Amino acid sequence: MSGALISDDYRRMQQELHRNPDYGVASLEYAPLVAQIMEATQATELLDYGAGKGRLGQAIKDMAQTPIPVYHYDPAIPEWSAPAKPCGFVACIDVLEHIEPDLIDNVLDDLQRVTRGVGVYTVHTGPAAKLLADGRNAHLIQQPPSWWLPKFLLRFELVQFNRMPQGFWVAVEARQP
Repeated sequence: MSGALISDDYRRMQQELHRNPDYGVASLEYAPLVAQIMEATQATELLDYGAGKGRLGQAIKDMAQTPIPVYHYDPAIPEWSAPAKPCGFVACIDVLEHIEPDLIDNVLDDLQRVTRGVGVYTVHTGPAAKLLADGRNAHLIQQPPSWWLPKFLLRFELVQFNRMPQGFWVAVEARQP
């Protein structure tokens, strides 16, 4: 499964979870933060990586002073499952803790590939309220920031790190070649 971002079985489980209207709502609470960082960095486009139902992109469009292109990538959503194209600003909100543990490095490598400017990524470090169809907690990776940060630092320049009650968020920049 070299280079894979998601297994077929897990894709089916995620598709099932996405049928729940209450699944994938966390991105909305981060929309003001993403909009603020986009404005501060003068971002002109957004890739919502792990877009789910596309709520973040819609919220950003609603907040923007001028129209901004929003691109979506989510391997569990058929219309957004094509490989993501590089983008100047990438948001990955409430996604990484859901990744299959043996594929997290592949996903982080892919985030590095698509993040051409700034990235804002959130990670919930504890258990989710929802379970997968096989009984596992929906947060497959429940690790502290000390586990995550080296993975980010290997791939990005860290601009900002912020703890939150249930995890943290980082702002990163693409490394210059």
